Amino acid sequence: MATIGFHQHDHSHCIATALSQAESKCAERKLQFTPARRRVLEILLEKHRAMGAYEILDILAAEGIGSQPPVVYRALDFLVQHGFVHRIERLNAYTACAHPTRDHVPAFLVCRQCKAVAEAETELTQGRLGIAAGKTGFHIERIVVEAEGLCPDCAGAQA
Repeated sequence: MATIGFHQHDHSHCIATALSQAESKCAERKLQFTPARRRVLEILLEKHRAMGAYEILDILAAEGIGSQPPVVYRALDFLVQHGFVHRIERLNAYTACAHPTRDHVPAFLVCRQCKAVAEAETELTQGRLGIAAGKTGFHIERIVVEAEGLCPDCAGAQA
């Protein structure tokens, strides 16, 4: 299981790479990567944490991009549908995908304090649930794995 997040990295390179990958994927699939969609993805990449739609909308409104909820919800729907963003079910929030160029099954490590999110990869057939499904002949199509705890920074601040 590979984990991305909770470590120091070149954040501007991370953002530039992810935006470039999104642009390429959209061009390849003939999808419209509108300025609003791009900016929503960029906001999620900049913050590196789970964000609610209204929190994103506040930023868009302050920038004059849009002040109505449909603007952000349409952008988020597009970004989730095409694998650029994931929805964190438990928080009703969104985070940028750490692996937008390949199909994968994400598992999320969510800091309950700062809302930072690290994305790990798992498999549909992995672990006890995968074994149980295999024994019963059940075919898993989607799994949502979200673990809540403290990131290294927040855990260190509490120590």
